[in-house]
Amino acid sequence: MNSTELRRNNRELYFNEQFLTTERYVIPYISAYKKIDKTLKILEIGCGEGGNLKYFIDLGCEVVGIDLNEMQLNRATHYTKKFCKPNDKVRFICKDIYDTNHEDFGQFDIIMMRDVIEHIPNQEKFVAFLHKFVKPDGVIFFGFPPWYMPFGGHQQGCKSFLKKVPYFHILPAFLYKNVLKLFGESDYAINSLLEVKSTGISIERFKRAVKNSGWQILDETLYLINPNYEIKFHLKPRKQFPILRSIPFFRNFYTTCAYYIIMPKK
Repeated sequence: MNSTELRRNNRELYFNEQFLTTERYVIPYISAYKKIDKTLKILEIGCGEGGNLKYFIDLGCEVVGIDLNEMQLNRATHYTKKFCKPNDKVRFICKDIYDTNHEDFGQFDIIMMRDVIEHIPNQEKFVAFLHKFVKPDGVIFFGFPPWYMPFGGHQQGCKSFLKKVPYFHILPAFLYKNVLKLFGESDYAINSLLEVKSTGISIERFKRAVKNSGWQILDETLYLINPNYEIKFHLKPRKQFPILRSIPFFRNFYTTCAYYIIMPKK
């Protein structure tokens, strides 16, 4: 069983791995721009099993996780009950973010979106919509794989040897679909991968959406080796070489992860 299959079958393992990567890399990244203490309100959109939120729960922050997947949220509730204290303010909500009313829980100091923005349709509309949920001095963290990177299509989840084939997700949709069918991928897997193909986002398009929606970028860090890979593959994270990250568009092909901190323009 490979590492991807192991995580698919053991979601608590995945929960713990999310926590460790967030603690080691995401928290220090955010902390450079926002002091993190127990007085903060935290929102994670696309929280899944909730591993990214464990650090904030342990600290005593007020925490809200939103996701469309009820099964994942049930697991999040189960896993977090193991370490939550009786007076902890933790809520998991199964809802489309567009169907939520920000007045129900106010605005947040920190919003997290780790490996989520690449799954959301119409990112330009979505990024503008986030203004409703963040305080004037609040920040949003994004971490995502650029679409053109070797496994930007999430094909590592395939059952066939295609899980080891980089870049083939860039094929035109009809060819991509036929290759997946040829190697025996299920209809469900094919539809899921095509959905990712329809929403995949590049570095440049993300930055345009941010700037056109009234946000300012406080930090941008591009990784040659994704921080996630330390836990998954025992590879030390490595930031992108300056000369390579300076080449628009082409940097998407060899950047495995992009980190951003944004906040409302003053």
